[in-house]
Amino acid sequence: MPYFIIGTAILAVLGYLTQMYGLPPPAPKVVGIDLGTTFSSIGVYHAVTGDTEIIPDDLGKRSIPSVVAFLSNGSVLVGHRAVQQQEKNPLRTIYDVKENDPQFQADQQRYPFAVKLFDNGSAYFDVPLSDSERRIVTPEEVGGIIIRYLKSATEKAQNTPISQLVISVPAEFDEEQRNATARAADFADLETRRIISESTAAALAYGLHKKKGVEHIVVVDLGGGTLDVSVLWLQGGVFVTQAMAGNNRLGGQDFNDRVQHFLMEYIEKKYGKSVTDKEDLQQLRLAIEEAKIHLTSHLKAKITLHLKNLESFSYELTRTEFESINADLFDHVTEPIKAALEDAKITPEEVDEIVLVGGSTRIPLVRKIVGSFFGQVPNYGIDPELAVVTGASVQAGVIGGGWPLQVAAMELPSKQRKKHIYAGKKEI
Repeated sequence: MPYFIIGTAILAVLGYLTQMYGLPPPAPKVVGIDLGTTFSSIGVYHAVTGDTEIIPDDLGKRSIPSVVAFLSNGSVLVGHRAVQQQEKNPLRTIYDVKENDPQFQADQQRYPFAVKLFDNGSAYFDVPLSDSERRIVTPEEVGGIIIRYLKSATEKAQNTPISQLVISVPAEFDEEQRNATARAADFADLETRRIISESTAAALAYGLHKKKGVEHIVVVDLGGGTLDVSVLWLQGGVFVTQAMAGNNRLGGQDFNDRVQHFLMEYIEKKYGKSVTDKEDLQQLRLAIEEAKIHLTSHLKAKITLHLKNLESFSYELTRTEFESINADLFDHVTEPIKAALEDAKITPEEVDEIVLVGGSTRIPLVRKIVGSFFGQVPNYGIDPELAVVTGASVQAGVIGGGWPLQVAAMELPSKQRKKHIYAGKKEI
């Protein structure tokens, strides 16, 4: 105990001197990483100021697509550069990767690249580098490539080597999946100091562990591929996951797929031509994603394409039309929320705080649906794509001993099972 008191006093004095005399703050020791299925980010907690900084890559992007592309010359592209060439290189561009996820293995037909299974049932990617050369890549290796890319950007920005991390995972990840995530960090030569649930990280980002009177927290995470809902119980700085529910068939990509199907039918009816070329399809997917993002802050978005068998094509998509095309999907948003509250044995009125996470919670109708369900405005002041990495970075700062000392929130391992909901059906 005396050594702890002395160490704390030294940190306090160093912090005071740094503030008084403008000395440079100590370099961060541990980074926080959100390795997401759709987007990934890295952040650091700055001693003295207590600020959390999300580090951009060399393109200035703080949230990078979790996409990795392998080129025939052996080069590897990550993030936005991988996306930019995706339509011309669909067989060698990997995305939507989920470590040891049975559903991902079952979705092999959804992707242009080859997903195969080892004898033990785990997935791998068979990447054709040339007519005669192929590269076998595991999901952990893809994750490691993304983590190494983020690590490199941070080391360059902070001018210091990084060797440790706190990494977030979905709350329902079991021990095997958490170990697979740690192995992804190993590929990037980073030691995993702690694995934290995404829901707990999001709550930490908003400082709810320090807010008085907060007991029940609901985290609604709607990303590119899934909708996950977690009910957290907070007591004395300790987070306990009381219940989890989700829909692995409801996310931003599902909204995009509906719009894609709508536009393909429109093109076929108006021009009598089908969109079947892989590059044309990828161009259409990217244009729809851009339009969806534009519609979060505008009422209209113009989609313009140059298709191989159609030349120029243009369509103006309105927010109302987007909501109508996806009406039944939006109707399913509250189902996992209801299921999670039912398992936690609490009512919407007993929930103290709601946190929105994931890029798809930017959609105005999603915020309206969640807010109406609970009768209160959810927390979404932090960029929803950066809330998890912000919380992971706060935890990294605590572990790294950053000054000023933070309230060290803890997370108890959850033994709760996630309730899966597909199109209104519940599967346990």
